[in-house]
Amino acid sequence: MSIMHDVSPRTYRFLAADIFTAGYRVVGKIMITSHGAMGMMNDSTRSAVEINDARMARLHMPTKLVDHFEVVRMMKRHVYAVCLTRREDLGPHAIVRGGYTSVIEYPIRITTQMFEIEGIMELPGRFDFTALITDGSREFLPIFNATLTAILIPSLRVESPGMLINRQQVDVMALLNQRVKPEN
Repeated sequence: MSIMHDVSPRTYRFLAADIFTAGYRVVGKIMITSHGAMGMMNDSTRSAVEINDARMARLHMPTKLVDHFEVVRMMKRHVYAVCLTRREDLGPHAIVRGGYTSVIEYPIRITTQMFEIEGIMELPGRFDFTALITDGSREFLPIFNATLTAILIPSLRVESPGMLINRQQVDVMALLNQRVKPEN
């Protein structure tokens, strides 16, 4: 009798992440492959994510620890944002940029029901809101040099070199260079 062993070429490692849902902030470690956080969060074969060494806090008291678990699990569709400590943690350039080598940087503001996010979105061509939100298989969009602020709790402010935003949770996208200048 032979025993089958997993001979997957994938190597896994843990990555520190700050994950936001509608009611909680969960700080812990997510397990990723060489495809980075983008590969893991956009993996359509898995609808849930596990956070190891997870510290939980309620959004209205983001620095007060509510509980600490070895592992917590959540459905990806309920995740609003994943904040990472390094841009490289998003994954290889080919995955993050969708295979494009040259991109245009768009300073952007994104709102959800709970959060406002400002940062840089890199796109291969012109900004197309409908295509970003409805086309393709990427459920989580990368935002660079991002700042997340809770709408009702402005003291909850997180800066992240690389952030993933759940496109299903997006209410508004606005290009900062289209901001109307105030009249004097």
